[in-house]
Amino acid sequence: MEELNQAYWNQRYEQGNTGWNIGTVSTPLKFYFDQLSQKNLSILIPGGGNGHEAEYLLSLGFTNISILDIAPKALAALEERFQAHIGNTLHLIHADFFDHQGQYDLIIEQTFFCALDPKLREKYVYQMFQLLTDQGKLAGLLFDTQFPAGPPFGGNRQEYQDLFSKHFNFKTLAPCYNSIPQRMGNECFIIATKKQADF
Repeated sequence: MEELNQAYWNQRYEQGNTGWNIGTVSTPLKFYFDQLSQKNLSILIPGGGNGHEAEYLLSLGFTNISILDIAPKALAALEERFQAHIGNTLHLIHADFFDHQGQYDLIIEQTFFCALDPKLREKYVYQMFQLLTDQGKLAGLLFDTQFPAGPPFGGNRQEYQDLFSKHFNFKTLAPCYNSIPQRMGNECFIIATKKQADF
């Protein structure tokens, strides 16, 4: 399998080979964002190179959004598009997710987990645990189906339950009822909170 590194993802953006880009915020995340009342939450969107989730959050008045992406091409386009917000309500971070340090109240999962080499899944869970505040949440969408070759790489709810159980409790891990048509029946919505030390 080709190495899924910065060069790989940057080339995908340069060639417009971004099949995950649906052109807008996904319906499930739109519904989730609509019911959030704390506009000052510190929010991280890893692999958020198309910026649709951030754009919608900005339109709702959220004031502390960070997009992290490994592809310079994606971030350059975002910098141009969101010029008025950069450094104020929106922060762009060029980094490898696994090297990033910070503390966030909410991390959004949207076609990021499925883009990573499956060998990195345990590392992903631990890094999410590290990046969230004690009361923080990981929320978003995971595929509930398998693919012949990736990326995207699929999975299922039992696999996610087992994978996350060491560090997280699932408040929600359920089939997604309001997916976009082309993903209907193939996604689950998650809301996970950090497990607290029991001593």
